[in-house]
Amino acid sequence: MIIAVDGPTASGKGTIAKALAAHFGIPHLDTGLLYRAVGRQVALCGGDPDDAADALAACGFDEALLADPVLRDEATGSLASRVSIHPAVRAALFERQRAFATQGAGAVLDGRDIGTVIAPDATVKLFVTASVDARAHRRWREMIGRLGADSAPPLATIAADLAARDARDAGRSSAPLVAAPDAVMLDTSALDAAGAIAAAIAIVERAIAAKG
Repeated sequence: MIIAVDGPTASGKGTIAKALAAHFGIPHLDTGLLYRAVGRQVALCGGDPDDAADALAACGFDEALLADPVLRDEATGSLASRVSIHPAVRAALFERQRAFATQGAGAVLDGRDIGTVIAPDATVKLFVTASVDARAHRRWREMIGRLGADSAPPLATIAADLAARDARDAGRSSAPLVAAPDAVMLDTSALDAAGAIAAAIAIVERAIAAKG
């Protein structure tokens, strides 16, 4: 069983994907972390994330980089969005993601092109979304908790960054952020984490039952 969970930044897709993996007993891959690692590697090498050659070279990052907490920073997230527009980068990471999706009894993958490119044959496809305002508030509260109120960026800055990422992700020529035609939409704007997880589990269980 493959469960594809797509959606924009801070929509809750990562939390939902982890919970689904735990509930159904299958492994989980945050594919966005791969792109964050590429973006971080470009920065470490002094390269340009907007340059296709620099971004492609960074796809050979050391596996240990995936454990670096810096990958969760806002700055790294912005770099990930920039390197992900390059078709060569997406192609370089495709097989890695596809191999994870098709292992054993299946997997849960979350990202932006899982249901459309990485696993178009997924058993269940979810597209998790939320308003920019709701997502900005979530990210702002998260950063206050992690960095402190004095170090967290202003709410307006976070909202502007999310909107810019949305535009880049939806507008790129290669594997744009878009819901698969057969994806089930889940708007989490008015849901807390527990409510979003419960709704996602119900969606997956209904889909499995429908497919027998």
